[in-house]
This record gives sequence, C-alpha cells and structure tokens, in this order.
Amino acid sequence: MKNKGWTIGTALLLVFVLLLSACGGNNNNGNQASSSPSPSAESASPSASPSASPEASPSEEPSSSPIAGGSALDEAYAGKYKGTKVTMFGPFVDVDQKKFEDAIKEFEEKTGIDIQYEGSKEFEATISIRVDGGNAPDIADFPQPGLLANFAKSGKVIDVGTFMDKNKLAANYNQSWLDMATMAGPSGDIMAGIWNRSSVKSLVWYPKKAFEEAGYTIPKTWEELLALTEQIAKDGDPAWAIGIESGAATGWPATDWIEDIMLRTTTPENYDKWVKGELPFTDDIVKNAVRKMAEIWLNDDYVYGGKKSIVTTAFGDAPKVMFDNPPKAWLHRQASFITSFFPTTLKSGEDYDWFYLPPIDPAYGNPVLVAGDIYAMFNDRPEVRAVMEFFTTGESIKTWIQSGGVIAPMNDAKAEWYTSDVERRMAELAQSATTLRFDGSDLMPGAVGAGTFWKGMTDYISGTVDLDGAMQEIQAGWPK
Repeated sequence: MKNKGWTIGTALLLVFVLLLSACGGNNNNGNQASSSPSPSAESASPSASPSASPEASPSEEPSSSPIAGGSALDEAYAGKYKGTKVTMFGPFVDVDQKKFEDAIKEFEEKTGIDIQYEGSKEFEATISIRVDGGNAPDIADFPQPGLLANFAKSGKVIDVGTFMDKNKLAANYNQSWLDMATMAGPSGDIMAGIWNRSSVKSLVWYPKKAFEEAGYTIPKTWEELLALTEQIAKDGDPAWAIGIESGAATGWPATDWIEDIMLRTTTPENYDKWVKGELPFTDDIVKNAVRKMAEIWLNDDYVYGGKKSIVTTAFGDAPKVMFDNPPKAWLHRQASFITSFFPTTLKSGEDYDWFYLPPIDPAYGNPVLVAGDIYAMFNDRPEVRAVMEFFTTGESIKTWIQSGGVIAPMNDAKAEWYTSDVERRMAELAQSATTLRFDGSDLMPGAVGAGTFWKGMTDYISGTVDLDGAMQEIQAGWPK
C-alpha cells in the first residue's frame, strides 16, 4: 500500500473509516444532548459517567444512524426488523397486562418485532436496580414521571427527540404533553419519553338521573359550584361525598384537590415551581389553594358525615352514597378510574356522569390535571426506535380504549373507539385543555408527595394542626 501514492492511500483510509462507521454505528445517535452513551441491553453499564464509552455487546450492534428513506416505524412496517426483539418493563400486571399485550398484538404481527413485556407490582423499586445494575430494558413504562426524571438527569435514558419527527409530535399531542416529557438531562433538557395512555383527574361525578330530576344544573364557574353546593344544603342534603382513607396512603385524594385548585388559582409556571420545591408550601399561593378547598371540606353542611368523617371514609366507598335512593350526597371529585368503585348495576351516562371541575380565575383558562404513563427508552437500536414511534400513535392503544378505562393522550385516537360518551368527552377535555399538568404529588420526591403531603393534609382536615402548621409539616419533608 505504501507504493500506491498519497491520493489512493487517502481514499482507502476514508473507505476504511466509513466501513468502521457502518459496522460499529455511532453510539451517541438518538441519545442525550450531552452525548452520553446509550447502554447495550446486556453489557453496557448505565451507571457509567456521561463521557464513558462502553464496549458493544458481542451479540448486539451499538445504535445505528437514522434510517434513510423513512422513519424507523416506516421501515418496521416494511418488514426490515422482522425477527428482532424489544424488551419492555412496566407496572402493568394481570388485567392491565392482558390489555396492553392485546393492544400491541397487531403491530407485532405486521412488523415481526417481538415486544417482550414483563410486568411487576414492584416496578418502582425494580427498575432502579435493573438500570443501575446494567440490565436496563429497552423500554420502561413510568407511571410516575418523577422517577424517570432522576434517570434523565443522570444521563441514563435516550433523548427520543433526536429521532422523533417533532412536527408529527406537535400535531398529535397537546403541547403540554410534550412539555411534560421534556426533562433535565446532564447537559441540558432532553425529551425523556413519550406519553401513551392517560387518565383525567379534573372531574366531578354526580348521579345523573336523580340530579336532573332534582332540577340541578351543571356549574360552569367556581362561584356557580359553590352556589350549587349551598342550594343542595338548603334542600336538606350535604352536596359532597368525600373520603381520603387509603391505608398507608391516607390523604392522597386531598392532594389531588390541592393540585387542581393550584392550576385554577396561579400560573402553570408557579405550579411547576411548586412541584420542584421552588415554591414552598408555606407560600400564600399554596395556602390560598388550601383555603379554597376548605370552603367546601371544612363545612359540615356541605360534606356527607361532616368534616370529621373525611379522614375515616375509604376513598373508594365515599361516592357510593350518591347512588342511594334518594341520594345522600350529590357530588364527588375524582379521577376517571373511580367508576370501578361504583355499583356494577349502574349505567354510564344514565345513572351517573361527570362535569369538569370549573375554573376559579378566568386568567388561568381551563386547566386539566392528568395522570398517565410515559414510556422511556434505555437502549438505542432501530427496532426500539420503531416501537417507540408506534407508541406515539393512537393505534397503539386502540383495543385498550375499546375495552374501556383508558384515555388516549394522542389526537389521532378516533372518537368512535370509546365505548361511551362519558369516556369520549374525557378525551375531548384533555385535548382541548388550555393547560395540562401531571399529578403534582407524583412528581415530588417521595418523602413529600407520598409522605408529608399526605400526612399534612390529613392532619389539617382532622383538626390536629391549623393551616400554617400543616404547611410547615409538609414543607419539612423536602430534602434540605
């Protein structure tokens, strides 16, 4: 080779470099803006520092460049990844696991990609062990984005924004969903995952048939809601059915109320600061939200059983009194899942229905509090990209929607897939919301969101402490 001259030698050298690139791939494609390496499914340690360069597993290629001529999903439907496997780990077990597997079955048949799902009731604890131990799944489902944020910050998840079509995402999601998927990486913000299913929390349930027969009307503002509450009290009944007892988790329904009211009394930016610990519970903004809740909760004329019963009534039992004949209470604020606690003989849209928890200050529009599942990617291979892209489509949860109990965060999910008008309207509510925000307590550190927040609200409602004492108690849970 030395006798071939500079031009030929240089050309051969370039060919050699290109061949290496084609065979080895670029381990940073599709990863964080910090260029931290994506872990191999078997051998790369996800706990390595962002500048580390893990060796590729002998059985796996490192991540490849974006596919020419179309997205990874297009290539998957063309059969390019037939025979590949994508591992997935999440909290879906039992009935939910069956619904999830049914929802992905057609995709697997069309593409030949085998999505190997593993569910665990101990997901939160197990995922940390697996990631830190170098055994991360290709994809993980996080029902609590706060946990995912920890992995994103440490550089252990793939920045899906590097290969997803941003225009398609913007067209198919309310911008708030995309904002909530954006998290701090080791060197700047990344898109830490994509939202696949959701539930709506800003709902007030009521016994529709009895409600209409009584001549009550749906309130459109907070003032009208309070007026309705007072009218029902004058008619001889407490308006609200409220219970926060939930074993070790007693108090969580109160946190949902505070979150909903925060979104209606201050800016989304303040809500985000509050969730991050930058706006303390002791601030007047937060206290104001609690006072708004107290207007209803601490009035014995407004709550079935009086305020003292709230702490001892199981959250799932609370709404049942709405369906006595005649009703003993008329209103119950809770997420979409609560219907599973209603008597099975009731008919959706006939015996019960919901209305949107009204806005308080018009300046903050019509915000909606949600919960849901965000799917994150730990290993970057073309077939994993394809599956992640698939999960951004309504088609990925079509059969789940049709079986009931799931609301799609995507705009391309068709209205006719929903089995009832009750659920169809929930989807429309989420899509039309001026602001969407995730359940705040699920985003806070566990010591607060699943600790002092629950206990502090319980103590306040039971009368053990006053408002200032409760807020100080909650705030003390934040890491110093």
